[in-house]
Order: sequence, then C-alpha cells, then structure tokens
Amino acid sequence: MNSFAGSCRFIWNKALAVQKERLAEEQSCMSYPKMAAELVNWKQQENTAFLKDVHSQILQQKLMELNQALQEAFDKTNPKQFPRFKKKGHSVDSFRYPQGFKIEEANSRVFLPKIGWIRYINSRKIEGTPKNMTVKRDGEHWYVSIQSEFEIEEPVHESSSEVGIDMGIAQFATLSDETVIPALNSYAKHEAKLRKEQRKLSRKVKFSNNWKKQVKKIQKCNRRIRNARYDFLQQKTTEISKNHALTVVEDLKTANMSKSASGTKEAPGKKVRAKSGLNKSILDQGWREFRRQLEYKQHWRGGKVIAVQPQYTSQRCSRCGYISPNNRKTQSQFSCASCGHEANADLNAARNILAAGLAVLACGGLGVPKPA
Repeated sequence: MNSFAGSCRFIWNKALAVQKERLAEEQSCMSYPKMAAELVNWKQQENTAFLKDVHSQILQQKLMELNQALQEAFDKTNPKQFPRFKKKGHSVDSFRYPQGFKIEEANSRVFLPKIGWIRYINSRKIEGTPKNMTVKRDGEHWYVSIQSEFEIEEPVHESSSEVGIDMGIAQFATLSDETVIPALNSYAKHEAKLRKEQRKLSRKVKFSNNWKKQVKKIQKCNRRIRNARYDFLQQKTTEISKNHALTVVEDLKTANMSKSASGTKEAPGKKVRAKSGLNKSILDQGWREFRRQLEYKQHWRGGKVIAVQPQYTSQRCSRCGYISPNNRKTQSQFSCASCGHEANADLNAARNILAAGLAVLACGGLGVPKPA
C-alpha cells in the first residue's frame, strides 16, 4: 500500500510537471485521454518501469483527479487553487479502486487488486451497491472508504423551526434562539505539547531513526487535534440539523480573514503578533467544515442552509433596524443608539442573520442590510 500510494504521488507530480511546462509555453493543458496515453509510455521507460507493478486503474484515477483539479482551477465562475506538487510526508497518501475490489462484510475483510485480502474494522453497515473504494493513510493507520449507491425517497424535515447562527471565537456559535455553543479550541489546548515535540524534532539529525520516531509523535499529536475538532463539529451540526429545518449562516471568507499582517520590507505590517494569534484562533474553530457538514446533513433531512453576507450584522439593531458602529462599543454588549435596545452582541447578530436569511428566502438577493 505504501508502494501504491507512492506511485500515485509520483504520477501526480510527473503529470502536473508536464502540464505546467505546457502552460509556461502558452499551450493548453493536455486532456485526460492524452495523459493516459503518456502513462502507457512511462511504463515502458526504464527509469519508471516500477509503474508496471501498480494496478493500472488507480494510476488512471489519479490522472482523473489532476484533470478535475485543473478544470476547477480555470473555472471562471468559481476558481479554486491551482494544484500543487505532493511531497512525501506532507500530503495525504491515498489511491482509489473504481472496480475489481471485493468486500466480505461478514468476515470484515476486503480484497484489493494486486494486494490481496486485508482485514478491516467495520464502522457501519454498507448500504446499497458499492461503486468505488478509496484507501487512505493517516499517520500509522490505513483507512478504507467505500462509496455506495442506493435510492431514497425525497426527505421531509421533521421540524419547522428556523435559526440564525453567528460564528465567533470567544463562543464558537450563538444561535438566534439564545443557544450558545462554547468554543472547543482544540489546537489551543494542545499547542504547548505540540510546540514541545516540535522543539525536540529540531534537535535531531534529519532523517535519522530518532528523527523519524519524533515525526510520528508530532503526527499523532496533530491527528488528536484534528479528530477532536472533527468530532466536536459532527456533534454540533447533527444537533442543529435535527432541531431546525432552516439554518442561516454568514458567508465567511476564512482565507481572507486569516491572512498574515506581516506586510513587506517596504511596508511592514502593524500588530503582527496580535493578528497572528487571532488567525490561529480563527483557523482553530473550523468554520468552513462546520458549514460543509451542516449543508449536507440538512440536505439529507430535507432542510435548507442559506448563507448571507456578514456586513453590518453586528452593527444593526435587531429590533428597530438602525445601523451604526456606535451600537457596539464593546465586544460582548450591544446597545442601540436609536431605540435603546440592549442585548448580547452575538445574540443580536444571530437574529439579524436569521432576518437576512428569511429576506433571501422570500425575495432573493444577498440579504445584506444597508445602513440608514
């Protein structure tokens, strides 16, 4: 499996290098059929003959993934980041079987072509017809994901309530029904230990046996941080999607919000250390993953998620609609300068977010309140 994953990483890097050379020469990217033909040629070459030992379809799948990533990068409507080279130890090792695999669920084992039968731990019962299988390594462990196909009836949500959600750092989320979700801060809780382990790594000879052991310890610490955050988000999104048919969230641009403030030599930034701490806190929350999970869970249950623009939601009075920076003079308290309405600042923002979402649902648009 290490060999197969390494070969997939090699194919990705080699094909990406070819595509970048063509772009540098102002030529269009090669299509997938042409790249698949190049794969056949690479197998015949002496220095890349090791590709013959790998199942051909998983290499073709990796070329398909690269082709999809390139198409998304050049999509004018919603462009994504240009694909990057994969470095050993710094990227997820995985490969996918589109067919040829076998599953014996009763015996808890799977058959991987050119590898053989392997035992696995069942986490849930497989529903429907298995369509493909992805094998992925996470630290010292290997995981298999089985994608299946089955028909379901159009879901109808059992609840009829709606809620607005204001995301934060001091509190992970504040709902318009006055529910407050405390922040987990998974990274902050393990930051001291992670820093200690990274300091140990810096004192060891690179690529020595002790260095490799220390790398595994750091990976284990990072995995614990990630798993704790992932479990927390799964629990909270499941709870919200069960209780509310309509959820309204802010369309937050996390990448823009967490940009560095260091600036350049000619124009150095201000309050760089404070902004760095804020960036870590923002990224520690997992806002984007929260929204992703909430969207697919609402889709499963027949609910709906609406994203509205975050402008003025913290400055607008949820009672009279007056918008002014003077309404929120402190981080925690909101006091309207027009009608005198007082409330928790996050709760007031959550109610504005819900109102904006209902306006989008009724009339369309972006749900952005305008200042008076």
